[in-house]
Amino acid sequence: MPRLHRLPLLLAVIIGLPLAAYAAPPPYEIQAKQAIMVDYTTGTVLMEKNPDERMTPSSMTKMMTDYVIFDALKKNAMQLDEELTVSERAWKMGGSTMFLKVGDRVKVEELLKGTIIVSGNDACVALAEGLGGSVEGFANMMNQMAAQLGMKNSQFVNPHGLSDPEHYSTARDLAILAGHIIRDFPEYYPYYAQRKFAYGENLQTGDPISQQNRNPTLGVVDGVDGLKTGYTEDGGYGVTVSGKRGNTRLILVVNGMPSTRVRAEESRGLMEWGFRNFDTYTLLKAGSVIEEAPVWLGTKAKVGLTVAEDVTLTLSREAKMGAKARIKYVAPVKAGTAKGTQVGTVTVSLPGMDDIQVPLIVAEDIEKVGATGKIGSAIDYLLSGSSGEK
Repeated sequence: MPRLHRLPLLLAVIIGLPLAAYAAPPPYEIQAKQAIMVDYTTGTVLMEKNPDERMTPSSMTKMMTDYVIFDALKKNAMQLDEELTVSERAWKMGGSTMFLKVGDRVKVEELLKGTIIVSGNDACVALAEGLGGSVEGFANMMNQMAAQLGMKNSQFVNPHGLSDPEHYSTARDLAILAGHIIRDFPEYYPYYAQRKFAYGENLQTGDPISQQNRNPTLGVVDGVDGLKTGYTEDGGYGVTVSGKRGNTRLILVVNGMPSTRVRAEESRGLMEWGFRNFDTYTLLKAGSVIEEAPVWLGTKAKVGLTVAEDVTLTLSREAKMGAKARIKYVAPVKAGTAKGTQVGTVTVSLPGMDDIQVPLIVAEDIEKVGATGKIGSAIDYLLSGSSGEK
């Protein structure tokens, strides 16, 4: 007989399943032309404004440059202590600079820090030529990687982000990219939290030239540990930010703002709003027994039921009060049922969206009772009255 059991829990979102239905308008009128905030763990969209509108990503492009280099390091196609030669093309790059000189031999790790911390366009070209053979060859690698990561509305023609009509992305795609950097390369992600970087030579003192990280949320918003700013005249001011408090990590992308002041105010305000209003919860842990079902003709009278993967959610504190979860399964479970076999479902209900169903599985193999014990087991089961719903 089917059994229904309501769980005293209030949560929502399976890992990897975004809940766009819970996207909220910004808490106030923001000046950013494009924006999105997502929960890193669940993919839940917490706030958005034109998230799929094509935009100039400016120096936020460098996150893709970094990702391609990180991937090459992982595959041993490059080494952190490998030295690359600075070309004239790299040296001539305008805009933000690491102060490289033609002919310099610079370690890959130093160049990475130059792209991440001080947004050096020269460092980007040096890395691109070192791995891809040319800027154009490296751009092809960037586009191939973007496709692999699911960035459906992005195209790159250079590694630094200087404006080009064929070079574009979206706020949603940059949020996807930021999430992959954090998830796929935890060993390199700490570079994004470094506050300053020194390289080059001060012609007056002979000392290395020290520059500050441009991220306006670092050291200001508690928990922020990355990622990257950007600016071009046509793209405006933008920033991709991530930070973690407790179990909640947020990723924010804002772009198209008129000044560094607005960029700082909006990125800081939105991150604080996100941490203040949303939390990430684990409803059910994979392998943890959430119900014991009666067994028919088994060596044990009951068997544990569980889920195969963690069930995790991100909700506002108000929304979670209206959430409900319940389980339903067929009882008794027959002896001989193998571990992992689905026997029911866990259903999570949330206001304003469709129910989410998760398979309910058997936590262990159910051994059959011997022939001499079958009659006694059957009588015990019938006397216990284990049918019906609850």
